[in-house]
Amino acid sequence: MSDTALARFDLALAQADTPDDAYKALNDLVDDTVGAKLFTIMTVDMDAMLARRAYSSDAANYPTSGTKEITMNRWFDHVHGRGQTFVANTLEEIDTVFPDAELIGRLGCGSVINLPVTQDGHLVATMNILHEEQYYTDARVSYCNEHLSGPAHRAVQAAQRLGS
Repeated sequence: MSDTALARFDLALAQADTPDDAYKALNDLVDDTVGAKLFTIMTVDMDAMLARRAYSSDAANYPTSGTKEITMNRWFDHVHGRGQTFVANTLEEIDTVFPDAELIGRLGCGSVINLPVTQDGHLVATMNILHEEQYYTDARVSYCNEHLSGPAHRAVQAAQRLGS
């Protein structure tokens, strides 16, 4: 990761006054490093089995209001059960786990990385980045796991502290 991109993230996170500010800092870091056409943060309440979109780079198509039930599927097993980053690089793959694949495709996206954010061993959020088909190469996925996981955790913690 470039020192400049990380320094910008650190500064923006330190200056964040709202949860949106913290998530926007992370969104900008992702844009500056691996790239995303769509960026969202989903928070997770495992006790209630609900997920909530806490941040979206496209509020018109993916608003931050409301909650949705967590679906027990292979995505859930992968991200929650094993705590692993989920990657799909075609719209067909996305369609096997996400009911909104049609909308994702209309937005020009066909690849997704869902990076789990945990606290004390429990899933509390996912960082979701989407781009065109085949965009998230092994190198980009490795980069996310190695260099963006820490900032994602820090942004979620900051958002929680700021009132998310």
